[in-house]
Amino acid sequence: MGTTHVTVTVKNPAARDRAWQGEFLVDTGAIESLVPRQHLEAIGIEPFGSRTYEMADGRRLQFDIGGAELEFMDEMVMGTVVFVDDDVEPLLGLTALESAGIEVDPRNQQLKRLSAVRLKALAAH
Repeated sequence: MGTTHVTVTVKNPAARDRAWQGEFLVDTGAIESLVPRQHLEAIGIEPFGSRTYEMADGRRLQFDIGGAELEFMDEMVMGTVVFVDDDVEPLLGLTALESAGIEVDPRNQQLKRLSAVRLKALAAH
């Protein structure tokens, strides 16, 4: 199976003129999006906390997290970004993809826009 990459612009929501653009690996196995710390710090995004994540190999690691605007495929979403080491490839996670109404076509590994963003109805109490 091939890999899918997409150009993503990461913006500081408090100063939208401060941005970084890069090629992100689309990873539907990752919930959050990963961005090298140096790029987040360069545009003024600071961690607001940390969270423990389980890696594919079962290890549990703690990472700083922050908030950013993520723009790709003419869509903009607000989301949690994970501060990772500078040598880690940026990843676009499932939460950002679903929020933008984008999915990966498994046949050709291409990103495609859904006709509507999925939204589950609230259950009546």
